[in-house]
Amino acid sequence: MKKKIIFFMPSMEGGGVEKNLIILANFFLKKNLDVKIITFDEMFKKKFNKKIKFLSFKKKPIKVNKYIKYLICLVFLLREIAFKKVIIFSFQANIYSIILCKFFRKKILVRSNTSPDGWTTNYLKNFIYSYFIKKADKIIVNSFQFQKKMQSKFKVKTKMIYNPLNLIEIKKKALEKIDLRFIKKRHINIINIGRLTDQKNQILILKAIKMLSKNIKINLVIIGYGNKKNNLNMFIKNNKLSNRVTIIKEIDNPYKYIAKFDLFILSSKYEGLPNVLLECLALKIPIISTNCPTGPYEILNNNKYGTLFRVGDYEELSRLILKFKNKRKNFIKKTISGYNSLKRFNYFVNCNKYLKEINNLF
Repeated sequence: MKKKIIFFMPSMEGGGVEKNLIILANFFLKKNLDVKIITFDEMFKKKFNKKIKFLSFKKKPIKVNKYIKYLICLVFLLREIAFKKVIIFSFQANIYSIILCKFFRKKILVRSNTSPDGWTTNYLKNFIYSYFIKKADKIIVNSFQFQKKMQSKFKVKTKMIYNPLNLIEIKKKALEKIDLRFIKKRHINIINIGRLTDQKNQILILKAIKMLSKNIKINLVIIGYGNKKNNLNMFIKNNKLSNRVTIIKEIDNPYKYIAKFDLFILSSKYEGLPNVLLECLALKIPIISTNCPTGPYEILNNNKYGTLFRVGDYEELSRLILKFKNKRKNFIKKTISGYNSLKRFNYFVNCNKYLKEINNLF
């Protein structure tokens, strides 16, 4: 009889967390596990193996509060765990799923995705989180920095497993053609990929480009969607950057875009372990990133594989872009070193580490 596992992720928005969910769900299926996904959103269903069963609400309104999504998906989870022998792997709404699983005496593994620095400063919420997160049978984080943060803030033990990086798939997809109107000759072509949210902080890049717009030729493409899109478009319009900045909606294959650009900039206020930096190194694209908690420092090995700057400092970012223009070879040299460091994110090694943690719970 197959071992049963349920991935719990009520809200899918197309970020790095979803990529890891897709990778692990498909890998576990190949290892002869019975895999199900509980989610409210099915927009990424085609990226999962067709044999994976989705448990979701079929009739969906256009806009739904995330807590409504959580509630609906918790009902599905309740139905699944009440009478069945199964392991729960929670990627989201971890505290709610832990409470439900512990009530029914079911084993649960949770994956924490974002640095505690990005969470609430509310004492009561932090106390509740600290109390219940320790009830999980296993907690996984994806960087050593992250692990230290969890230990210092919540006094909780975690298992560190790096994000699995599928180099073969990334390189293959990077070969696809793109609309060349997004690339401008004799310009520094810069790309940013991420949800348009306060966390990702793309306004920082726009402010840096505004400072440089009269000095050098820059072309910026931002790929993503989110609640800050109108704010970004307003800044672009008010500062006459429309001929330098383009925002396009999330796409199925970001690798073909990354591969064609000169430079990637990460502007985030906080992260977990940003997959996009790994993908840039895999495609040998130079990186400038905020030294945000957590992940960039560890991926870029303290400026050895890319260039870090202070969170929120757009003036420093503008200086680094100018430095890239004048000393591009130095940035490329760092990138090659970063590419050679990617063994620690090996797809099979890290997927099997996850599989081992799951098997230990059965």
